[in-house]
Amino acid sequence: MHPLFDNRRYLIPFRSILLPQIFTNTLVIGGGAAGLSSALAASEHGDAILVSKGKLTVSNTAWAQGGIAAVLDSGDSVESHVRDTLEAGAGLCDEDVVRRVIAEGPAAMKRLIAMGFDADRDAGAVQLGREGGHSSRRIVHSHGDATGRELARCLTEEAKRTSGVRVFEDCFVVDLLTTGDGPGALCMGAITWHPRHRLQMIWADATIIAAGGSGALWRETTNPPSATADGLALAYRAGATLADLAFMQFHPTTLYIAGAARLLISEAVRGEGAVLLDAAHRPFMKDVHPLADLAPRDIVTRAIYRQVAAQGPGGEPHVWLDARPVKDFARRFPGIHETLSRFDLDPSKDLIPVNPAAHYMVGGVRTDIEGRTDVPGLYAVGEAACSGLHGANRLASNSLLEALVLGRAAGLAAKEMRAGSKNTWGAVPRSGPVQVISDIPISSSGELDLTDVRSSLRSVMWRHAGVERSGDMLGDVSEMFDFWARYTLDKIFDDPFGWETQNMLLTGALVARSAAWRRETRGCHARRDFPEPSAEFIVHDGWRRAENSARTEPVRGGVESKA
Repeated sequence: MHPLFDNRRYLIPFRSILLPQIFTNTLVIGGGAAGLSSALAASEHGDAILVSKGKLTVSNTAWAQGGIAAVLDSGDSVESHVRDTLEAGAGLCDEDVVRRVIAEGPAAMKRLIAMGFDADRDAGAVQLGREGGHSSRRIVHSHGDATGRELARCLTEEAKRTSGVRVFEDCFVVDLLTTGDGPGALCMGAITWHPRHRLQMIWADATIIAAGGSGALWRETTNPPSATADGLALAYRAGATLADLAFMQFHPTTLYIAGAARLLISEAVRGEGAVLLDAAHRPFMKDVHPLADLAPRDIVTRAIYRQVAAQGPGGEPHVWLDARPVKDFARRFPGIHETLSRFDLDPSKDLIPVNPAAHYMVGGVRTDIEGRTDVPGLYAVGEAACSGLHGANRLASNSLLEALVLGRAAGLAAKEMRAGSKNTWGAVPRSGPVQVISDIPISSSGELDLTDVRSSLRSVMWRHAGVERSGDMLGDVSEMFDFWARYTLDKIFDDPFGWETQNMLLTGALVARSAAWRRETRGCHARRDFPEPSAEFIVHDGWRRAENSARTEPVRGGVESKA
């Protein structure tokens, strides 16, 4: 067994006196929209603790420029939104999940607006935009391009008003606690680290992973640095199945300024008329797809990637976004306008240099429609989960909708783990002392520097497991992970930076395995050596601890993409 995948296990006495302890009905790991929605729902049937490894203002939700997709216009329909989602998902969407999330979208928006969400309006009605892959205008925004920030503000304030929710910021989850190391083991909470309290144990009837994305695995990303795949690594070590990890969605348009962090240029800009241009300032998407600049993201991303490659070593490392056709850009997209102005770019006059970057992890912890994993007592929601909504390629603005709908569903379902309740797993509720298992190592001596490992990991993932991959490229990635597995990492167990690095190594290796196994091109997974989709791979590929190969699961009601 590869050392990265076969972590050691340690027995911890139940209610150990060695660490400070807290007890709650529901523990939620992650402070974005999915975590906050879960905690609010869980508070309806008990108390909930939400832990966030940073401030609630720093999450993929808070950074989101795009909107929330929901059928709110009489000219739109649930069926239309379902079709668009299935089409973008390239045959791997679970249709029952798609239908539930989309059908509950209007009610979710109604609840959100009642909480105080400040949706953009036109003549009093909620203003609806359009983004790539959508056949109708159904995207709700707030303050133009600040939807995520407003959503985070609204849900955070609601959580702070709710007496049943406690929020612990700057609280890193080191590991989950389970009652065994095999099938049937129960999740009982987590060991956490806080700069003031250091290590402590939080015991919970139910634990919900909503720890966000994995973008920091790649050198070029739109995600905050905190997106280090922690939730996926936690779930895998506890025995849960991870699925569809080959599908990292790369956003086609991030601002390309040499030496600067990649800053998102929302797809909504193209929805309002912006056009992609090649090095000669010619539009090129109309020759790629019938929807041209509003084609699904995977198609636009690969088109840009290939344009840049065709420009050669001496050419520009980007294409251009012409936003001059967008009316009143500064009012419509104030955040993006302010960002561009920092680099002396005026979108009303200047072309904007753009290039793809890692944006959204479509795969994640495999769940059912209410967030249950295959570990009793453990749930997952949001970007950390693989619910089957997105298939092989997320449709724009469906992710915030998923966070609201399925986050609430998981929070409500967590009630089933309360003592005496019947639950789907058939697990016996805990009673009396048990031995609890954790992966937290006792100590480590170091041979490699963490900062160097992170930099190398992110670079190799970008070069060889990025927008386009091949078997040879993925083999190079695996060799790097084999090299790192032969060493211990300097100071890895001293603070969250070290634990994050271990999570990145574990999840990155699993991503490479999934991408190597999936010998086809589908959705946002592109193989140069297998450029076409294959019916053999219309399945979810699952990866579980102590298993050496993919475990496939049929797609529920999926529809093959025509794109």
